[in-house]
Amino acid sequence: MAFFEITSSASVSNGKERCGVLNLPHGTVKTPVFMPVGTNATVKAISKDDLVEIGFDLILANTYHLFLRPGPDLIESAGGLHGFSGWRRNFLTDSGGFQVFSLSKIRKISEEGVTFSSHIDGSKKFFTPENVVDIQTQYNSDIQMQLDVCTGWDAGREESEKALEITSRWLERARSEWIKKRDSGYKGILFPIVQGNFFEDLRKRSAEFVSSFEDLQGIAIGGLSVGEPPEQFAHFLQHTVRFLPQSKPKYVMGIGTPEYILEAVADGVDMFDCVLPTRNARNGSYFTHEGMLSIKQERYARDFSPLDDKCKCKVCRNYSRSYLRHLFKTKEILGSMLATYHNLYFLNNMMNEIRDAINENRFDRYRKDFLAGFGSGNVL
Repeated sequence: MAFFEITSSASVSNGKERCGVLNLPHGTVKTPVFMPVGTNATVKAISKDDLVEIGFDLILANTYHLFLRPGPDLIESAGGLHGFSGWRRNFLTDSGGFQVFSLSKIRKISEEGVTFSSHIDGSKKFFTPENVVDIQTQYNSDIQMQLDVCTGWDAGREESEKALEITSRWLERARSEWIKKRDSGYKGILFPIVQGNFFEDLRKRSAEFVSSFEDLQGIAIGGLSVGEPPEQFAHFLQHTVRFLPQSKPKYVMGIGTPEYILEAVADGVDMFDCVLPTRNARNGSYFTHEGMLSIKQERYARDFSPLDDKCKCKVCRNYSRSYLRHLFKTKEILGSMLATYHNLYFLNNMMNEIRDAINENRFDRYRKDFLAGFGSGNVL
């Protein structure tokens, strides 16, 4: 059975949107798919049972945070992430590279790897392309990422090219280590990561390089949605996917708003993740079909209507805006739980609708209609 099967694709438009299936060790996953972020092997403010109820089959866990605590040896002894957390469906784990470069105040990149200080206690740690594969294998990740060098939106060409060159060499080393693990019985898939910052030739070089490894069955696109304007995101995403094979699933890392997801689906991207939906939820910001709703506003104090009358989740069926605002203002834990459930339900339902629209050759119309209601930056 192939790792990725395309089940339908655009046929009445100029788009590249398609539906597919990922065949993973802990079950199949329909694409396009959004993955909730479970940094510490848990998605904040929601139980695994609620994630199953919503319909998720794949969540993301963070290699960096779990490496620092409780540690890969403990997780391995518990039966990997699945045994440790009780989540019996699939895990994708990132490489920890982004967290090393964003959370650690002291870090040093060398050809061998990256030395960094723990944001918890300041102790020195060392990541290499090889030990990051080893760590994710201990987690028994269903999909793991290579270690890469991340650059910011404002990075210059010299810095971006150097980061790309190191990332490319690290990929070769990560792949060699992954092959050893695979030959020893590990079932997880390794994804390379496209880098190159916001330079067209570097993006092209990186995309063509990662595409040359036929045994790496999926491709991640990094370095986007890092503060650039939306038009830059759209341009560089379109430019990058031009050089990637159609036969492999494409994963844009770190996007989780409807506008960006719909843009990426139209470009043939299959997988997404972001902390935004759950972080927004904890800050009282809800996705609705009419835009983002800030529940903290005074006008909702006596509003006994549902949060979103077009949404069929149990939060919208059972709780009013007034009550949800009360929970937020009194800092009740239930408020974060209900908001998280709703936001994740909203996005998962959107992905279901996207797949239906692609299968029925009406994605362009769905996208226009959805955005006409949701708007761009609307705050209710």
